[in-house]
Amino acid sequence: MEKQMYLLVSLFLFIFSISSSLHETEAQNHFRRPAPIMRLVPRSLYDQIFIHKDNNACPAKGFYPYEAFVEATRWFPRFGSVGAMSTRRREVAAFLAQISHETTGGWATAPDGPYAWGLCFKEEVSPQSNYCDASNKEWPCFPGKSYKGRGPIQLSWNYNYGQAGQALGFDGLKNPEIVANNSVIAFKTALWFWMTEQTPKPSCHAVMINRYRPTKADLAANRTVGYGLVTNIINGGLACGIPGDGRVSDRVGYFQRYAQLFKVNTGPNLDCENQRPFS
Repeated sequence: MEKQMYLLVSLFLFIFSISSSLHETEAQNHFRRPAPIMRLVPRSLYDQIFIHKDNNACPAKGFYPYEAFVEATRWFPRFGSVGAMSTRRREVAAFLAQISHETTGGWATAPDGPYAWGLCFKEEVSPQSNYCDASNKEWPCFPGKSYKGRGPIQLSWNYNYGQAGQALGFDGLKNPEIVANNSVIAFKTALWFWMTEQTPKPSCHAVMINRYRPTKADLAANRTVGYGLVTNIINGGLACGIPGDGRVSDRVGYFQRYAQLFKVNTGPNLDCENQRPFS
């Protein structure tokens, strides 16, 4: 009987070890498997888009490698993967255009043009405040911390840092600096903002894949579907409802360049000059 028990235990341990090994191998293979975004944005295209991100003139030199972008997209499998191929390319082009404006180092006569200098900065220069909304009790500011713009989307305000940290697994209120110190987390915060609906605002993702349905308030505010609405979501309070605003034009310029590189059209309603910002 003891011998039989010994054989059964040995057999169980053998099977368990094989199963564990298979699961480990499967996990390793999954980790090594190319991310879906790599088909839409191969390294060569990424380098063509961000020609000058590692220029000596850029404070973010070396902070936005292709690998970090790809790794961050693994957390958001619906990014660039919904709808027809043209829809997917247009969404990715729109995202890259918006983060390029937020981090731009370009100027009118810049080498290769003003829209070849995205991802030049990783944090806001000379912020006007610490971006603490003290009235927000759900995401209270931590003493001595600044919630200034950081990362590709220039994540700002304590409530955004708090929510992003909760969703992505870091303490955004106590350690907001990590967004400017960790490349993968930086890209994750940009994608989190892009993919997350924050009522009454729809997500940028929903807009670019044509899943947004305007409410009565949206229709009254002329918030029409298109890239201009994405600008409204990201920074409408400062940039929308203003005819000929240069910040909006810069976002559009980046998008037009990238849409051409992705071989898609931009779609309608590129600006938000006739839209009222979200309240």
